[in-house]
Amino acid sequence: MVRFFVTPEELQQEFLVLTGENAKHAKVLRLKNGEGVLVCDGQGRECVCVVSDVSPECISLVVQHRQDSMTEACVRVSIYMAYPKADKLEHVIQKATELGAYEIVAFPSARCVSRPDEKTIRKKIERWQKIAASAAEQSGRGRIPQVLTLPSYQAALERASQADRALLFYENEVATTLKMALEGDYRTVSLMTGPEGGLELSEVETAQRAGLQVCTLGKRILRCETAPLCALSAVMYDSGEF
Repeated sequence: MVRFFVTPEELQQEFLVLTGENAKHAKVLRLKNGEGVLVCDGQGRECVCVVSDVSPECISLVVQHRQDSMTEACVRVSIYMAYPKADKLEHVIQKATELGAYEIVAFPSARCVSRPDEKTIRKKIERWQKIAASAAEQSGRGRIPQVLTLPSYQAALERASQADRALLFYENEVATTLKMALEGDYRTVSLMTGPEGGLELSEVETAQRAGLQVCTLGKRILRCETAPLCALSAVMYDSGEF
């Protein structure tokens, strides 16, 4: 079923109207009266609707029933990624959204080459959020992951540590595997990875003091854009999503 995203306020109405980009998309799809569509608020709630009227400016819908999204993961996984170079974060946002991430959080660390200023970040967040929205629509999600930025590594640690399983991946760790770190029940998971040059030992030690479990993703060195997606996939498998 075709899906569209609207604001939570719009979703509360009994008669919905698709306008703007949603209306343009509906016309490309050549929706007709009587066809069913799914309208989501981007936060996990959705409405099954029927097209009642098609006009040049808008598409009118009648709500059949409301429900929680059936495509959201049972575990909330937050990706914490140190700023990478070029457009690697865009790739991670797109793929992490498809895989079911709850949110993506970017932060600076000691070895980050990319250090966007506040003005640049504001522009980038708008683009990153659009990428997440597009990926959510394409993959049939009922929620659009929020893309956040934090001002420091310490702020990222403090926020990540609140999860049931707060994990940091370090290439020199050999004792604790991801499988070991995920033993037991959990509902929320934080996955933290470093930039191209990895995290400094002092940063890893700081993370341990903050309550994060340091673990390995195997014997091979993964690129900074591969590591979070690998870990996310493993968590989804472990939690029964796959």
